[in-house]
Amino acid sequence: MHIKLEARPSKAAPAPCRLAIVSTYDELCGIAGYTRALERQLQTVMDVTVFDLDQYLLRSPHRRVQRMGDDHIRKIAAQLRHFDSVNIQLEHGTLGRTPGRIMKRLSLLARAAPALSVTFHTILSDDPMPWPEIWRHLRRGAPSAAGAVMGDNIRAHILSRGVYTLLRRLQRRKPVQIIVHTRRDMRLLRDVYRLRDVHHHPLSFVDQMRAREIRATASRESFPAIRQLPPNARLIGTFGFLSAYKGFDTAVRALRELPEDHHLLIFGGIHPQTIRRHEKLDPYIGELLRDARIGQTLLDDLTKAGRAGVSVDAMATELLGPHPQNLSRRMHFMGVLNDEDFLSAMAVCDAVVLPYLEVGQSASGPISMALEMGCRVIASRTTAFLQFARYHPDEVEFFDIGNFHELAQRIATGSPTARHERQLAYNAGTNAALYVRANMPRHATAAATEA
Repeated sequence: MHIKLEARPSKAAPAPCRLAIVSTYDELCGIAGYTRALERQLQTVMDVTVFDLDQYLLRSPHRRVQRMGDDHIRKIAAQLRHFDSVNIQLEHGTLGRTPGRIMKRLSLLARAAPALSVTFHTILSDDPMPWPEIWRHLRRGAPSAAGAVMGDNIRAHILSRGVYTLLRRLQRRKPVQIIVHTRRDMRLLRDVYRLRDVHHHPLSFVDQMRAREIRATASRESFPAIRQLPPNARLIGTFGFLSAYKGFDTAVRALRELPEDHHLLIFGGIHPQTIRRHEKLDPYIGELLRDARIGQTLLDDLTKAGRAGVSVDAMATELLGPHPQNLSRRMHFMGVLNDEDFLSAMAVCDAVVLPYLEVGQSASGPISMALEMGCRVIASRTTAFLQFARYHPDEVEFFDIGNFHELAQRIATGSPTARHERQLAYNAGTNAALYVRANMPRHATAAATEA
């Protein structure tokens, strides 16, 4: 889909720079959300057009549709020459399912751009094959897990070598700017992979004025699932698609150690690309329900313990009724929200908890949004969150990955951060300024910045 926005330059300003952004846009994913935020940040100083990467065409396993996906990329590439600069929001999987398809499509887009900037949302490396991990899976009798590790390593190796080689060659012929989300990633691409003009900035979504407006109107009444909770209920929010690496099960276990007035709100749902045919219950949702003892009885516990033959005549009510540790009244699945409601949800929470596991991510949208919304933020000590906190010292509270007891103590002993406007050194304004510098013709950069 081709989305055109009218720029609003001042009368004295020269014609605005025409920027094309190639990204997912109408998808329920973090990259699309960031692109929509970036579009708002830039549209007052640049003439912005977003080319939406059609995920049905680009992710299909069917050969005929794959060829249609190639045509989709060629049509976008044919239009890029009409722009002053092109930005590619690069999450490799949004371009295809295999390294070959991804490289072919990325090359078509990158070569067609008169000037190019590439925003990396995942940094792939060509690390050696992790044989110790592979042998560990094989010793445990899990050859499929070992094969998955090998496959991921080979895929990362092919893509990293291909992408970085492509960009190095293009940098010899035309302006190519690289944008990453951490200083560490900047140094890796600059020092190891020998790319020039590499810039770094954490993800940023919300400026102070918009955050203030959202906080002023946010209310529990907007969310039916919590509308009936008492006013003194303490709301602990987790955010993101439901996946094992998000660590929401850690938050469920922490809830069990917190007072009764604490409630866990899970904002998110199953990612559309992980929905499987004929699956009655997503395995991770099932795990969360079991951790919360929802839908379980004491008899289930006895059965698991090998005491299924116990007499239940005198204890039928207790054994067959809801489990005494059932958290159904204190754990609430809030569903998938649009951009505006997502931010409003953060505003009504007493704390935003991000208990992610370490999976090598470079950045996370929810932690950036929560900080910009003035929330109290409690996060697991992953590399991505630690790198993020270097941009915003003393603003994030940390606990060790998976340590639900430490998380519960931190939630209980701290007080909710007052809703205030943090003076963040890295914010929506500095993010927009970086994209202006990376994408505007040099002779027009100063004029556009002043406008």
